Amino acid sequence: MAIAFARRSAALLAVMGIGLVAATAVQADDKVVKIGVLTDMASLYADINGPNTLMAVKMAVEDSGLAAKGWKIDVIGGDHQNKPDIGVSIARQWIDTEKVDLVEDTPNSGVALAVSNLVKEKNSILLNSGAATADLTGKACNANTISYTYDTYMLANGTGEALTKAGGNTWFFMTADYAFGAALERDTTAVVTANGGKVLGGIKHPLNTSDFSSFLLQAQSSKAKVIGLANAGGDTTNAIKQASEFGITAGGQKLAALLLFINDVHSLGLKTAQGLTFTESFYWDMNDATRAWSKRFAERANNHAMPSMNQAGSYTGILHYLKALEALGGNPHDGAKVVARMKEIPTDDPLFGKGVLRADGRRLIPAYLFEVKKPEESKYPWDYYKLVATIAPEDAAKPLSQSDCPLVKK
Repeated sequence: MAIAFARRSAALLAVMGIGLVAATAVQADDKVVKIGVLTDMASLYADINGPNTLMAVKMAVEDSGLAAKGWKIDVIGGDHQNKPDIGVSIARQWIDTEKVDLVEDTPNSGVALAVSNLVKEKNSILLNSGAATADLTGKACNANTISYTYDTYMLANGTGEALTKAGGNTWFFMTADYAFGAALERDTTAVVTANGGKVLGGIKHPLNTSDFSSFLLQAQSSKAKVIGLANAGGDTTNAIKQASEFGITAGGQKLAALLLFINDVHSLGLKTAQGLTFTESFYWDMNDATRAWSKRFAERANNHAMPSMNQAGSYTGILHYLKALEALGGNPHDGAKVVARMKEIPTDDPLFGKGVLRADGRRLIPAYLFEVKKPEESKYPWDYYKLVATIAPEDAAKPLSQSDCPLVKK
């Protein structure tokens, strides 16, 4: 009887062993991926991110070629409404219930910082293309978050430095009253003062402001040579339009659009936007590769718009993520492990070129100082920018030697 029991036990253990091996093999070869695009679908950032970012991510999935190799990749979208609590609620539901592997976009720094904490807790991934705060790769960095496209350090060291060196040595800030605006004003102030300039004052305005008249009057009365707009999207375009109506630029003060997108220029029109100086890491008309992809994008986009920097960043970020998954041989459903693999593989795409992902999660790529063309200089639709200067990758991102990211070894 003891012998029979031993035989049954051995058989049972053998079956269990086979089951464990099979489960391990399935897990190693798991080619199921779910991506959640968490964005602003209908408010002030909807044009520069929004539905067209969702479409760009789907383009990346198609262009990756993984479907033909047996991968199943789903993409869903959600609207965070520029509210961190809503953004975190959606992301938590996605991760816990819908098994989303990666949250993409987050064009609101308050939302991005909150979701970054969540993905760390859940060992998921935040691939940020839309939020600007440099804190995501600084004091708030973690092993599950990547900032792929730009940040406030890049904007400040592009536009802020150029205008200060060009004689704009006194500044007044009009700042969106949340994490992004605070980070952009902080980083630009540091650059202005380092280059011999002085900040005369500033005001904070609520997100999605329609009437900037009182804020503009304060900026005008400051007599500052430069009015720094530490805001984005609809807030930036509204401020620029109303500044023109007030005759502020005609009176000699210069507007610094510290974060400006192609969609904003299109909305303003060249007559109003001409002469604005700003910094971006992508422009659709840079070269043959950017033009070819951007025309494909515009054919599918709402209103046939050309892509913003953020939308281009979402496309290339997802391509790199999927490349890392393929290199791993499957989806381990382990966010920190996938991000580590993404950092090991050099980035290389037709929109931004070659780059690296640093230990702090910041991608190193060039940035460009642009100026908006005059109406008579534009030769065809969406021909809006002229290149003023190229900023080297190592100058566009905060040096690791100055980083306060806990992942960086000093």
